[in-house]
Amino acid sequence: MKSIYVFFGFLFLISCKKGGEKSEAIITNEDAVEIVIPHLNLNQAKRLASLPLHCVDVEYPNKLNQTLGGEEDLQTPKALHPAFYGCFDWHSSVHGHWSLVSLLKQFPKLENNAEIKEKLLKNISKENILTEVAYFEGEYNKSYERTYGWAWLLKLAEEIHTWDDETARILESNLKPLTDLIVQKYLEFLPKLNYPIRVGEHTNTAFGLSFAYDYAKTVNQEELIRLIDKRARDFYLYDVDCPINWEPSGFDFLSPCLEEAALMKRVLPIEEYKNWLSKFLPQLSNKSFTLSVGEVSDRTDGKLVHLDGVNFSRAWSLNKISEDLPEYYHLQKIANQHINSSLSNVVGDSYEGGHWLGSFAIYALNSISIDKKVD
Repeated sequence: MKSIYVFFGFLFLISCKKGGEKSEAIITNEDAVEIVIPHLNLNQAKRLASLPLHCVDVEYPNKLNQTLGGEEDLQTPKALHPAFYGCFDWHSSVHGHWSLVSLLKQFPKLENNAEIKEKLLKNISKENILTEVAYFEGEYNKSYERTYGWAWLLKLAEEIHTWDDETARILESNLKPLTDLIVQKYLEFLPKLNYPIRVGEHTNTAFGLSFAYDYAKTVNQEELIRLIDKRARDFYLYDVDCPINWEPSGFDFLSPCLEEAALMKRVLPIEEYKNWLSKFLPQLSNKSFTLSVGEVSDRTDGKLVHLDGVNFSRAWSLNKISEDLPEYYHLQKIANQHINSSLSNVVGDSYEGGHWLGSFAIYALNSISIDKKVD
């Protein structure tokens, strides 16, 4: 029997040895391909936490994505965004803070947990968040970070809300004015959006709706749930034959086809979803379906390194699509292949990827259901 082992690099090999955890594998059909299932353990969490710990307070280099209304807007990143000024840009800082919360929630004994909590409380203070709110309310900032940064802000709020810790209650209270503002921005913007944005980068509509929907479901924000349900159906219900063979584009860190399929998995009843998916991506039901990983030619290029991100985001989308659908469990093998192909590049790589890829890796790892095996 021929077996091909896909290993996930020094990061997880070293940490598994140190943690003493046993690797699990999924065995596929007649090809008997064995794929190591990556696991997030305490040692791995320590390594991944080092990325946002390093960058949330690193002000430069910085990409402000700013529209200048006058000289008064020419301020430092920290002055403009006292909560989220690090990690190169605003949205990366937001999901860097999400990473720290996610890791602390899963691993309360994480090394440097006191330092992490201190950083979170310092940055996500009541005063800092009110300054962030004021920025969004500026004349030229109405669409700032729409909708990628908005989505990650709500993902951060969701993670804090579900964290059973005294620190979380302080953070949630401090963050609430900005959380409420972003919810209101979604409610105002989505009815105006006549057509979905189907790119593989920040403005992808399906991604923005998925994270917002997760938040709304978690906190029972009924108005946002209903609106996203409606707009998802408006945008995507009659889509067929998504050209996934066109993906990825050169700078993609999201898969337009798979993000859409993962969103519709959230909003459609299961039987309706299965019927929709059979028309939208009919090839996914084939247990021999394959999807080549995104390949990065230069990880010091901030755009080209996006393709490491597409591997992680494809993985979390494939895992969402296959969730509770045994006939699609074979997609989890492909998800694991994608995670493994980029995981070793996350820690110790250049800042172009290091300032954001850790969050993508953590979210992809969180999407894995190790109790599901491919038949």
